[in-house]
Amino acid sequence: MEPQVKRLKGSDCGGSDSWVAEPVLSDEQSADVELVAVYAAPVLDRKQTSRLVRQLNAVFPLDGLQHLKRVRTARDQNSPHPLEVLLCRSGEAADAAELGSLLPSDGNSWEGLGRPFVVLVPARPPLTRPQYQQASSFWPTSFHEDKRVTEALRGALFSPQQRVAMTSFMVAAVTAARAAAQLGMEAVGAAVVDPETERVVAVGHDLRGEHPLLHAVMVCIDLVARSQGGGWYRNQNRYPACSFAPAGPQGGAEPYICTGYDLYVTREPCAMCAMALVHSRIGRVFYGTGSAHGALGSRMKIHVHKDLNHRFQVYSGVLRGECQALQGDA
Repeated sequence: MEPQVKRLKGSDCGGSDSWVAEPVLSDEQSADVELVAVYAAPVLDRKQTSRLVRQLNAVFPLDGLQHLKRVRTARDQNSPHPLEVLLCRSGEAADAAELGSLLPSDGNSWEGLGRPFVVLVPARPPLTRPQYQQASSFWPTSFHEDKRVTEALRGALFSPQQRVAMTSFMVAAVTAARAAAQLGMEAVGAAVVDPETERVVAVGHDLRGEHPLLHAVMVCIDLVARSQGGGWYRNQNRYPACSFAPAGPQGGAEPYICTGYDLYVTREPCAMCAMALVHSRIGRVFYGTGSAHGALGSRMKIHVHKDLNHRFQVYSGVLRGECQALQGDA
């Protein structure tokens, strides 16, 4: 039977400010800015700035700190010297209070530089706008913005129309989870959607009463495979809330299992399910509530693991209230 999508009574249909789909970012993207100590010095003669920067680039090329601007405006508005220049990492030279012991004099003139001082600067390039804003408060830095991440952090990535559709897809997962609870199984439901056509490809729920590996996500992936003529588990027909849509008649090759598809699941997937999503090439995952054993944000972040050959986007919090309430139904 083809999956049915309906509105959940009392649910937010995506038009209010309370609608949430928080991006689950890598630790590198979500961490505070790491700082490192460097030497800097005031520029006494502004006309010498270009020459000083050329000489410093040759002597101390700032390996690993190329994201930093070499020169900044003095932070002290009362400073008689409007510019400050970054010299080198503090570990690259002896503890120095005078330029003579800090910078080599072999053919270079350091006239125009003032007394060096130690300052903390960002150790790595910022990956998100919040990191960029934090990093810039210490020293000017370059920033290559990922607009998708910025919009997601602002809560502006999805249009009102997309929110309505996404809410309906999570409603399908919640409805399936309630069916599982009525059968005495874990109240977890999932739905796989083709975002290009907004077609619900499969809806499933927890079936661990049948087999310990049949988590809701695993059931849904298997149903997608069945829609493409494959699949392993054949007893889903006994459960009306588990269904898939047969391949359409319009021709063209079907994707490899979940390639480019979205998964909506009421509870954060475990490590087994997360790896199954990697292998099935899911495009995006939206889950309602976290889990102590969750592998897409709570305990691990498998979706952004650099050693895996496939990574995908993850968002949390869609219909969080309804999904959290399901845990009391288990």
